[in-house]
Order: sequence, then C-alpha cells, then structure tokens
Amino acid sequence: MTSRLTARGLTLAYEDRTVVHELDLAVPDGKVTVIVGPNACGKSTTLRALGRLLKPAGGAVLLDGEELAKLPTKRIARSIGLLPQTPVAPEAITVADLVSRGRQPHQAWWKQWSEEDERAVTDAMARTDVAALADRSVDALSGGQRQRVWIAMALAQETDLLLLDEPTTYLDISHQVEVLDLVRRLNRLRARTVVLVLHDLNQAARYADHLVAMKDGRVVAEGPPEEIVTAELVRDVFGLESVVVPDPVTGSPLVVPGAPWHAEDADGVEDADGVASVDGVEEGVGKGF
Repeated sequence: MTSRLTARGLTLAYEDRTVVHELDLAVPDGKVTVIVGPNACGKSTTLRALGRLLKPAGGAVLLDGEELAKLPTKRIARSIGLLPQTPVAPEAITVADLVSRGRQPHQAWWKQWSEEDERAVTDAMARTDVAALADRSVDALSGGQRQRVWIAMALAQETDLLLLDEPTTYLDISHQVEVLDLVRRLNRLRARTVVLVLHDLNQAARYADHLVAMKDGRVVAEGPPEEIVTAELVRDVFGLESVVVPDPVTGSPLVVPGAPWHAEDADGVEDADGVASVDGVEEGVGKGF
C-alpha cells in the first residue's frame, strides 16, 4: 500500500489537554478512508492536523515524505483540500463567489481567472446541485444548502487529496446519500484520495475502503470494514451492544443496536407523569440517554 499522506507518532493537544496520543496513520492512496469513533475521541482533531489546521505537539504529518509543517502553504493547498466541520463564510458573499475561492491556490499574479477555473467551478456546482443558487447569499441558505456549497468549494480546488469533516451534517438522508455517492464517484472516476470523518457507522462501513476506528485519541482498529466491524469492536469503541449482519444491498457490515427500552423491562409501574417507580425509587423514563 502506498500513502502520500501519513502521520508518525502524532500527538495533538489543546493547551494542556492532550487529545491524540502518538498516533500512526497511513492514508491509502486512491481509496476512501473513513474515521469513526465516539464524541471527543480525536477524529476531527486528527483530520485538522492532516490538513495543517493544527500544529502537532509531537510527531509529524508527512506529505510525500516531507513534513507538512515545513511546506509552503500554496503547495499544500494544491495537494490537499479540507472542509472543516464548521466553516464560516464571509458576510454577504454569494454562492458563486464562495465556490470560486476554491481556485485561489491555482492562481498567481501572472495567471488570473482562466477558462480552466471557470470549468472547475461550474463542474463543482453542478455536481453538488447548487448551480441554481449561484447568485444567492450564502447567509440566506438553509443549513443543508450551505453544506453543499462548502463541498462545492472543496471540489473546485481539484486536489488529489480531499479531507471532509462530517460532510453530511445538516443534510437529510437523501442528500447524505448524494454527497457520499459523490465522494465515491470522485474516488472511483477521478482517482481522488478521500478521508472522511463520519458519525454514522453504517454509512462509514458502506462507503469506506479503509475504516479507522478511534477511541480516547488512539487507533483501536483499521482495515477493510468487512474485516474489522464486529459486535466486539462496536462494544469496545462505542459502548453499544449490537448485532452485526451483512447489509442486504451492499453486503457491507450493518450494525443493528440491541432492542430498545420498553416499559415492561422496568420492574415498576409508570405513573401519569411518565415517571417509573422502580423498587420504590422514581426514575425518569429517559434516564441514561
């Protein structure tokens, strides 16, 4: 396996709090890698470091064997496209203008806007279904529309490596599938290497070629989803009892949580206020969730 983007002994911290501990990771070239794990496990922090948004407290991120921290910003921007979790758009900027900013790494004082830039922007907007919003202010869009515009900007950058932090946030299930299918097409048809952070383990297992499971700032397991996604892994990483079965459509691992709570599971009787008295102690019905 070849890897242009790697982490070696990577330690990441916010002030005096260490979030990621001596992590080693090699992103497989030409594959879709998905990082999963519980909240605050360090997955988004790791992605930020891979895109040089966060300086390592120890170890290093390497691009083509060179330390990312020592490379010129423009060179990185031509190789790595990064969509962070909560990007902020300039006030009153239009959709077309924001997507066009993805072309900045390809421009210089002697080379301004070109036909190639126009093609890249038009293509990115069409692929993310935001072309009809071109003249709208980004501030006036819904959360889902804004997310697709940001993805369009990342696509317009046309980098070989694309890092996306929870790109399906704010999207309904239909648009989630559209975005993940788009990622798959970019990978398969345009040879893009993609790294995603996703919360949905089943979506991760369905779309990943290489799955990385993190917990407490460390990699617990990595490899093809069909090899590493087991009930034991789900219990260890997420603390969830489940059954793992083949997805009836793709054959990928499908995590089915254990049976939901039922009133008859409680050793008591629920009163009119929705509070169950169990062994003489009142407990909220939703306690523990």
